[in-house]
Amino acid sequence: MNALGRHILVEFYDCSPELMNDVIHIENSMVAAAETAGATVINSTFHHFSPYGVSGVVVIQESHLAIHTWPEYGYAAVDLFTCGDSVDPWVSYKFLKDAFEAGHGSSMELRRGQLSLLKRNEFNLDALRDVAPKSIEADGTITRDVWFTERDENIALSLKHSGKQLYKKESPYQRVEVYETLAYGNMLTLDGMVMCTQKDEYVYHEMITHVPMFSHTKAKRALVIGGGDGGTVRELLRHEQLEEVTLVEIDELVIEACKQHLPETAIAFDNPRLNLLVEDGIRYINNCDDGRYDLIIVDSADPVGPGEGLFTAEFYSQVHRCLTPDGVMVTQSESPRFNSGVFVEIYDTYKQIFGQDKVHCYLAAIPTYPTGTWSFSYSSKGEAHPLRFDQEAAGRFSQEQGLKYYNEAIHTAAFALPNFVKELLANKSDNTIQEYSAEPTDE
Repeated sequence: MNALGRHILVEFYDCSPELMNDVIHIENSMVAAAETAGATVINSTFHHFSPYGVSGVVVIQESHLAIHTWPEYGYAAVDLFTCGDSVDPWVSYKFLKDAFEAGHGSSMELRRGQLSLLKRNEFNLDALRDVAPKSIEADGTITRDVWFTERDENIALSLKHSGKQLYKKESPYQRVEVYETLAYGNMLTLDGMVMCTQKDEYVYHEMITHVPMFSHTKAKRALVIGGGDGGTVRELLRHEQLEEVTLVEIDELVIEACKQHLPETAIAFDNPRLNLLVEDGIRYINNCDDGRYDLIIVDSADPVGPGEGLFTAEFYSQVHRCLTPDGVMVTQSESPRFNSGVFVEIYDTYKQIFGQDKVHCYLAAIPTYPTGTWSFSYSSKGEAHPLRFDQEAAGRFSQEQGLKYYNEAIHTAAFALPNFVKELLANKSDNTIQEYSAEPTDE
């Protein structure tokens, strides 16, 4: 070869749109394409592009393979650059064409560094010589830099993972996936949205359960709608006062994925006090007897996909009907910073159903949820109040159970709202700010 390197500019057309948005498939394919061609892979970096698509590069000892995809067009632009003549980039081209299920491709090869135009420098090159590739680990593995990204048009959360997708199945309702992340352990996602991770799931599950349990000590029967990861029922079943806990989850694949890959979260599925039902939570509530449950927790995903019907006035009215006269409903109520429109609408709906003074907002810090600030609602059908609770009992319980987030001080502090949240929760009818008191009232 009369040049220093071969550079192939590639365009793949009519590719599988799903594959063009699958960061793990693309990363694995690009690495395999390099190795199949005989290249020595040093490391790889891949991430989701906004709003969709994948960008990435595989660094090889002989140069690099790079890509950017446009799923909406089924198109990929690929850059294959190899130095010397030990690696044939056309082997990589053929491999990727098949891997991306491309209808057809076009390419242009450039010879880089024409030897006839170069003059060799007399500098002592031995002083620059690397003894060995420094990025290859001692066991021969390569450094991989692969990112999962949850995003909308304005913000994104990116988590680096190992490149291993532990679980991926499509149910009639959603895409269920589990990734092995480096900072947060195994992570469950539904339709590309983070649901929980091994390292921080305890925040959500402890706050959605222990706040109502310690302020409604007469609760004997609890219902959880959603929550197929098992974390909410795990925390509820720590309370011996509960005689029965019913979990209604629409998607059995969520349960399956968490049993396999988040076993600490799904540990309570075999508890004899748990009644596990795989069915539609909306239908279950509609058919539920009046006054059946002391506590109903709506552990839903965001108001899209199968969870969309759980964010309606009709549904919450049915929940109200199913509560005992002194019953309590607790829900996750979105981020007041990220999804403020839905946040405000949810609370306005609750107040119409339960009463203006019966609905309370509290907050928790969850790192892997949008903005890190997440809200929960506490709606009382009777006289139960979230700040009327036995602090000594709550503190003792937290210590005995080894809780990682909830304690008696957190219980109280969670209801101290920032001013911007108070303003969002202002009464919409008279446009005045409804101040939230940290002290319970006797009504």
